[in-house]
Amino acid sequence: MKDNIVIYWFRQDLRLSDNPALCAASKAGRVLPLYILDDYNSESYKMGQASRVWLHKSLKLLDDSLDNYLSIYNADPIAVLKRLCSEYNVTDIYWNRCYEPWRVKRDKNIKENLQENNINVHSYNGSLLWEPWNVVKDNGDPYKVFTPFYRKGCLGAKPPREPILKPDAGVYFKDPKHSIGLEDLNLLPNNNWHQLMIDHCKVGESAAQQKLDDFIEVGLSNYKDGRNFPACPFVSRLSANIHFGEISPNQLWYTIKDLYDDANSDHFCSELGWREFSYSQLYFNQDLPFKNLQQKFDNFPWKDDEVSLKAWQEGKTGIPMVDAGMRELYQTGFMHNRVRMVVGSFLVKNLCLDWRYGERWFWDCLVDADLASNSASWQWVAGCGADASPYFRIFNPVTQGQKFDSDGEYVRKYVPEIAKLPNKFLFSPWEAPLLILKESGIVLGDTYPKPIVDLKKSREYALAAFASLKKEQND
Repeated sequence: MKDNIVIYWFRQDLRLSDNPALCAASKAGRVLPLYILDDYNSESYKMGQASRVWLHKSLKLLDDSLDNYLSIYNADPIAVLKRLCSEYNVTDIYWNRCYEPWRVKRDKNIKENLQENNINVHSYNGSLLWEPWNVVKDNGDPYKVFTPFYRKGCLGAKPPREPILKPDAGVYFKDPKHSIGLEDLNLLPNNNWHQLMIDHCKVGESAAQQKLDDFIEVGLSNYKDGRNFPACPFVSRLSANIHFGEISPNQLWYTIKDLYDDANSDHFCSELGWREFSYSQLYFNQDLPFKNLQQKFDNFPWKDDEVSLKAWQEGKTGIPMVDAGMRELYQTGFMHNRVRMVVGSFLVKNLCLDWRYGERWFWDCLVDADLASNSASWQWVAGCGADASPYFRIFNPVTQGQKFDSDGEYVRKYVPEIAKLPNKFLFSPWEAPLLILKESGIVLGDTYPKPIVDLKKSREYALAAFASLKKEQND
């Protein structure tokens, strides 16, 4: 082992196993592993509150796995790296690439600055199955439709690299002079709202691996169909672990592929493909988080209704399936994917509120808030994105509840004030006779809100608004 010190910069790869940049660094010398909270370059894309809570716990577990050798900073990364290189005579820095536009710009500037000072930067792919620039059409253009992107672009490309083992222990070095304590990052909120949320979160590399094992044992065999039922254990709930890099998509890909070859494993891998598609969209459309991919939506007549927006955010719309999803989000930092589509459709189509309000709220409340996936998904449900759900496809939250939560387990868990309603009226309590409401202890407008919008009329309004948009385009 060489005696020289090299820097390894943890970013969205908070794990030791299958970490290509960390493995390369460990072969080059003693490793100074560090994490830098960068609120200096992120601007409006600073991590939301829920993500910060997850990050706090994840960094604690990462430091434990490094025998407390993790150095932590809250500063502009270029200043930290230049100072460390100077103090410890470091000539080589290693990191895994990030793909958000602001990070790409930052990393490019850092790399150029360091190289001007004769410091080598070694970057690797530790977060994606395929680099965005490697999955393009024959003419070099990015794909705009998922199926050819995945089936031809991804599956037709070179297979993803296979996972690698974690480096040997005993190669780490800590900066005792300037590293701060984890608590000094102030990632946790002043109030204690996050306590309930963090109890639902299984954070860290070991927990991620255990969740994968549990999913394979319990959920994978019924994943393709079962993933639509929010009260059932047929989803992996690994999205936040993947986002923070506590487990890699390569580990998931090869574990599932090696164990199973059926419709369920293929469907799970295609969901990893949707994550790749989201990153491709963000890489080739840097304004994805705030600009419609389909420009015709730039003139869409969104409403301005702060009261309805707040009711949606708080899960007080009077529409049980929507309220259950929004309360699950606030209480746990997570929301089942089927329900995400329901609440998203309700916001942009029944309430006719701009999808960007939803994107921002999810950004702050989701522990798996990922700039690529969050932005692409909101544009998908709004109908303005790549390969998007047509705007005229409007999810009915009543029939969605009846179909995917038929026994009411999910809704009753998160909307307990209507739990005594019989299933027939659970998803539309406004249709229940007064006697049944009274027997169930419900007073609409008091113990549970009346619907803030008529589903049928709001659907008609949304379709008319979309029709006017198409007419305007054709005129």
